[in-house]
Amino acid sequence: MTPATATVRKHLTDINEWQKLGEANIFPPDSRLELIEGEILDMAPIGSNHSGHLNRINKLFSKIIPDDVISSIQNPLPLGDLSEPEPDFMLLKPNDDFYSSRHPNAGDVLLLIEVADSSLLFDQNQKLRLYARYNIPEYWLMNLNDSSLEVYRQPHGDCYGEKTTLRAGDSVTLSQLNYITLNIADIL
Repeated sequence: MTPATATVRKHLTDINEWQKLGEANIFPPDSRLELIEGEILDMAPIGSNHSGHLNRINKLFSKIIPDDVISSIQNPLPLGDLSEPEPDFMLLKPNDDFYSSRHPNAGDVLLLIEVADSSLLFDQNQKLRLYARYNIPEYWLMNLNDSSLEVYRQPHGDCYGEKTTLRAGDSVTLSQLNYITLNIADIL
């Protein structure tokens, strides 16, 4: 094979290498990066509309979830050896040390929410497939561009068997905490 016909290959990074890069302060402190399927990706800056909706979600859930359920905002979620996204919001199963000795894994997630405007297509495609592949039971995508909430359930393979799009005036009951029902208008 000559240099002109040699195949160009990506160097994929795994979680161990990714964490070592972080510990070595390779990236600037204000970097917004995620490891997705072995690739280090720049994420869009968080705008005021995005952060305001995330604040609203956090406040609402802090009032209604049981004391033992843990809310997590923009924290790492290791998925396999090649991905560590930082979802906007998660509800996690109880953990005595509040996940201070380890990051939660997919089996700890009760609900995962991404808030999307500029990242909408990425969240509807790559992240959706990733979350389904790791059996995240319920994935909500808050679509700020369309003022809607996309609810994904029943993961199998790299897709979800159920998708529902909700708007103000609708309500949703959490699949993993079925005693909690929210009015969509309260989070949009």
